[in-house]
Amino acid sequence: MSTSTSTSTGTSTGTGTGTGTTVTDTAAPAKGRLYGVGLGPGDPSLMTLRAVEVIAEADVVAYHSARHGRSIARSIAAKHLRADHIEEPLVYPVTTETTDHPGGYQGAMEEFYEASAARLAAHLDAGRTVAVLAEGDPLFYGSYMHMHKRLADRYEAEVIPGVTSVSAAAARLGTPLVEGEEVLTILPGTLPEEELTARLAATDSAVVMKLGRTFPAVRRAMESSGRLAEARYVERATMAGERTGRLADVDPESVPYFSVAVVPSRIGNPGAKPTGPGEVAVVGTGPAGPLWLTPETKRALADAEVLVGYTTYLDRVPVRPGQVRHGSDNKVESERAEFALDLARRGKRVAVVSGGDPGVFAMATAVLEVAGQDAYKDVPVRVLPGVTAANAAAAAAGAPLGHDYATISLSDRLKPWEVIADRLRAASAADLVLALYNPGSRSRTWQVAQARDLLLELRGADTPVVVARDVGGPEQSVRVLTLATLEPSEVDMRTILLIGSSQTQITERGDGTRITWTPRRYG
Repeated sequence: MSTSTSTSTGTSTGTGTGTGTTVTDTAAPAKGRLYGVGLGPGDPSLMTLRAVEVIAEADVVAYHSARHGRSIARSIAAKHLRADHIEEPLVYPVTTETTDHPGGYQGAMEEFYEASAARLAAHLDAGRTVAVLAEGDPLFYGSYMHMHKRLADRYEAEVIPGVTSVSAAAARLGTPLVEGEEVLTILPGTLPEEELTARLAATDSAVVMKLGRTFPAVRRAMESSGRLAEARYVERATMAGERTGRLADVDPESVPYFSVAVVPSRIGNPGAKPTGPGEVAVVGTGPAGPLWLTPETKRALADAEVLVGYTTYLDRVPVRPGQVRHGSDNKVESERAEFALDLARRGKRVAVVSGGDPGVFAMATAVLEVAGQDAYKDVPVRVLPGVTAANAAAAAAGAPLGHDYATISLSDRLKPWEVIADRLRAASAADLVLALYNPGSRSRTWQVAQARDLLLELRGADTPVVVARDVGGPEQSVRVLTLATLEPSEVDMRTILLIGSSQTQITERGDGTRITWTPRRYG
């Protein structure tokens, strides 16, 4: 609520100097009070007591309508309107049709809101109390908010909350929207279809508003995101003509604006889980926590019945009721892959959790290698990409991977050091930027020093180097230094190294930070 000081009505009497005359000053009338009144989803019995009280106290009742003049808000509050109420219909100049306004649709609406606010301000200046009626809640996709933004800084204003169509739809479906740690996302159907698809894929539960003409795109987004089977439809909740059912069964031609699509809670909802044969999805979680997950990865993790992975990476994935988690050591990739494929062969939907991108020195190769065996050739396997450590480190340091680069693992656990050294020489001879994965660990302490000394024979001592540790995590450290000053003892298994080419630059920003970048033009 915002308030402003009101001027009280009254008179003041004083004696004029030397005349003996009494002068009476009449003050301006007190300004009126503005109310945004939430009426609930449609059934008049769902109006709050406060909403009824405010309408009874109001001098002016305003409500929005299309050009046909019928107002749903007025119809909800009709029995509470008095004959002496001053009614202010605020008629939209345009709804879904086109307009020849020079500012287009947005310009026409802005002009309308300004004019409507001016009409209400005239009543408020005259000392009248104004109640603006709003279906649902005034500040939830409501037209009242446009009046509030224009008037609440000048007049006392109060918003009366109302039951939203979201709550009404869930109540009419008789199913929980969210439970426990689930997340509810509310989306306007007017979003681009790809954006709807991504957001539906990434959330637990959802409500899509503003259907009508958007329904075909919303339905396609539900299908593309894998949510169509669990989606429900509610039309005119709590009102005459209410309709509910499975979204997949609704005729697009029959959908009005006052309808919503609901993807309810998945907990205890057997229809929420995908059906069909088992599968393995190898998912990349990025270099750190949930901020690095893609919508596609989030969906696969939510759909999985079983999660399999290195315990450190599994700990990044939120716990969901009903899911089984199998964590293991980081050195049993083949065993982990075979375990996941065996579960999928028996009908389970399995997500193999990998850090970074699963196809870059990670679990995708291990799973596909085992999946090539005759016993698992019929098990569906999907690989879902993630942000890899090299890209995350490069972004944090500037743009060192702006030109051609090579990615090499310094781990000699699966290939001999001689092969690694040969590849370092070849990449250096080609003047490629180097992204060096797995540079060191508790059991591998000499490889970084060997690689540095080898590269110093082939590149300048002032070659830029990025030492990035725990990128995206709570202990993130990203330093830009030179090849000559690289200290091997400061590199561990959570570190990635980016070694510049002859073209890579280091520059200092105005705030003193150093960044590095490789030009796109060579030579």
